[in-house]
Amino acid sequence: MTSRKRFISLAAIATATVIALAGCVPGEGSNLAADPEPAATLPGSWSSDVLNIDFATYNPLSLIIKDQGWLESTFGDKVTVNWVQSAGSAAANDALRAGSIDVGSTAGSAALLARSNGSPIKAIDIYSQPNWAAILVGPNSDIKTVDDLKGKNIAANAGTDPYFFLLQALEEAGIDQSEVTITQLAHADGKTALEAGTVDAWAGLDPLLSASVVNAGSKIIYDNPDFNSYGFLNATETFLSKSPDIAQVVVDAYEKAREWAITNPDDAAQMLADVAGIDIAIAKSVLIDRTNLEVDPKPGKAQTDVLSVIGPIFVQSGAVADQGQIDEALDSLYDTTYIDNVDTSLIG
Repeated sequence: MTSRKRFISLAAIATATVIALAGCVPGEGSNLAADPEPAATLPGSWSSDVLNIDFATYNPLSLIIKDQGWLESTFGDKVTVNWVQSAGSAAANDALRAGSIDVGSTAGSAALLARSNGSPIKAIDIYSQPNWAAILVGPNSDIKTVDDLKGKNIAANAGTDPYFFLLQALEEAGIDQSEVTITQLAHADGKTALEAGTVDAWAGLDPLLSASVVNAGSKIIYDNPDFNSYGFLNATETFLSKSPDIAQVVVDAYEKAREWAITNPDDAAQMLADVAGIDIAIAKSVLIDRTNLEVDPKPGKAQTDVLSVIGPIFVQSGAVADQGQIDEALDSLYDTTYIDNVDTSLIG
């Protein structure tokens, strides 16, 4: 039995459960009305006729899947695929919580933060191990190290990996958050603010940070791969419960994209350059030099080891109320079902 057929069977079981519990009130975070008769009750059909999924320049595999049209060709005219661009992890988390996307890509730190604060998401695939965050200053800045940031104004996008990268860097340097000013700006706006000189430093995200270095002469003063969490592909629990068959196709497509990117790095870099509007040399630096795609896609110990370090910083910064919420989120964040059943040959 193929993976897809197994999941269609699961969806049919889930349908019966929904019918039996039709009088129940949806839990917190539910954004979609229960469908009493998903399409997967019929042989050869799908559990939903719509998939809302994000793409992002910080998630190169999403760009490949969108460009190649693999989801559309696999679903045919049975499922409409709506692609929504995420400008950062915080935006993707907001869209997942609101139910405006079913599947979204974030940094692992952002996924843990969202889950810790009650967002009903599960990590279903690890799409990369990136070195995508760093702290930058302007070309004429006299700031040389993290120690020099005391008393300075630093742009960062709260709830994203660069933000937590910054907090870890400050903690390592013995600088309290009260000793700096952190200005909340989206990634692109942080880049603009740094280059305009309206902030002293920026906790940046690739490919924007690499573009700023090449095009504006910005300087990286601190770069530490160990402070970056992995790239997480997340899905809402509502979607996974209702449409495990479609979720399986998404993960199958992601693993096909990983194989394609590893085999065709120059073409993958060109896609990134086109979508991000950056020079191909910058795209190659980001994708080939600063991103590891040959990573185990199954969420597990490697990610927990990183997030266990980041989690207490959430509590210290007030982003999460207590460590118990972190521990509970780590225990329930991963769903490896789809990686365990992956079959890239099923993707059209």
